[in-house]
Amino acid sequence: MPRSSLSRLSLTAAALGALAVAAFAVAPSRAAEEAVIIPPPTTEAQEAGGIQTAVLAGGCFWGVQGVFQHTNGVVNAVSGYSGGSKATADYNMVSMGTTGHAESVEIKYDPKKISYGKILQIFFSVVHDPTQLNRQGPDTGTQYRSAIFTTSGEQKKAADAYIAQLNAAKVYKKPIVTKVGALEAFYPAEAYHQDYLTLHPNQPYIAYNDIPKVENLKKIFPDNYIEKPTLVSNAKVTN
Repeated sequence: MPRSSLSRLSLTAAALGALAVAAFAVAPSRAAEEAVIIPPPTTEAQEAGGIQTAVLAGGCFWGVQGVFQHTNGVVNAVSGYSGGSKATADYNMVSMGTTGHAESVEIKYDPKKISYGKILQIFFSVVHDPTQLNRQGPDTGTQYRSAIFTTSGEQKKAADAYIAQLNAAKVYKKPIVTKVGALEAFYPAEAYHQDYLTLHPNQPYIAYNDIPKVENLKKIFPDNYIEKPTLVSNAKVTN
């Protein structure tokens, strides 16, 4: 199954309501314990002018997208798939864990407002736990792996250096397992996955696993947080 407890499985309306109330009651303190305050990178990517692209995978793309949609300087964040072929870039197939794809988010950002290094800092701090191998929270499988798909040599250099920096500083109890590799392709996910956190804030999986990530962004990175999310449906990207 693509999800386990508090997952994306269908539930009755009554069960959804009850779980949502319970989730909101426990999620903030739970997430506050799991978020890690980490130092910024000492090595930054040298970026060209214009809108840049970062592609990151860190568990269910609903939460990854949701966090970056609340991040200042991000002009669009799209849920999708990376690591496999176009023919298998389909949610039902990816959920089997055999396609090579990871649930990923393509982040278009303005380097005048946010750097690639800051995006990575947010990714490693509040978006996910980079020490979990082929899983994230209740979700297991290679499709939920931690990965950075780089779009340039500068991005790869910066990502590798930051992982080495964080491991050397021992900011986590276990080593980082995030894989860094060149992006071959990104395939947008189905329309119903886009803007999911904003459209379904009371869905139990979102309430328990993902809303706390946005709250931690606001708490730990207040200068980078924006209240109104930049939704796919409203995004205007110019290069």
